Amino acid sequence: MDIRKVAGALGAEIAGIDLSRGVTREQASVLRAALNEHLVIFLRDQNLAPRQFLDFAEAMGEPIEYPFVKSLEGFPTIIEVKKLETERVNFGGIWHSDTTYLDVPPMGSMLLSREIPPYGGDTLFANQQLAYDALSDTMKRLLEGLKGISSSAKADVSRTREDRIRTDGAGKKPDDFVAKHPVVRTHPETGRKGLYVNIAHTVGIDGMTTDESAPLLDFLFRHQVKPEFTCRFVWSNNAIAFWDNRAAQHNPVNDYHGFRRVMQRITLKGDVPR
Repeated sequence: MDIRKVAGALGAEIAGIDLSRGVTREQASVLRAALNEHLVIFLRDQNLAPRQFLDFAEAMGEPIEYPFVKSLEGFPTIIEVKKLETERVNFGGIWHSDTTYLDVPPMGSMLLSREIPPYGGDTLFANQQLAYDALSDTMKRLLEGLKGISSSAKADVSRTREDRIRTDGAGKKPDDFVAKHPVVRTHPETGRKGLYVNIAHTVGIDGMTTDESAPLLDFLFRHQVKPEFTCRFVWSNNAIAFWDNRAAQHNPVNDYHGFRRVMQRITLKGDVPR
């Protein structure tokens, strides 16, 4: 396999592997090491049937069901992430880590492009370990031990998410989940520390009033997505993005009104943040 960095902060494209043939244990080890190093990996020209996509996911972790959106027929752990020609707001169109309002948030997520617009629809990613490293020692000491409060109710900042729940919903209300996690998370595989709050889901800091926590969170929300911490992926047909939800945020760019964009997503089981 050929592994090529796409930016200084994070991200790598991997060539020389055909996932339709399955993934060997050795290949899975190389891919996992690349994910730990680069936090998001991209694999192009992977024309996979749902079963093949799921096989890849199972080689990298344990696929789990997404709590809100109905799955593909026969594949309970694969959902569609889509924006239709008539819609103006995209699904999840804000910086976030996936479902941090769960007690056990996912390790990672995979997107496979099925239909892409003729232009636009890129996805941005941000390295939360670099963002933490760039903080002052005083700020690091301040954040140590704090816990952020995440709520799925705040996820309605992306209105199309509500549209998807209404049309493709799995029967759960969007305000079902609240969880508390460390503001600074230690990666369970590499030991690196990174910020673990996000503007889409984090509503406060445990033990602080809203007035006390808001200025601190506002600073962190701005800081953690500075350009120097990010990369940008330009989608092509049959491309996969696989990111580490424990250490990276993402944001799909909403700049393709009037066109359809359809992805398939698999979420991988994680661990309790510490």
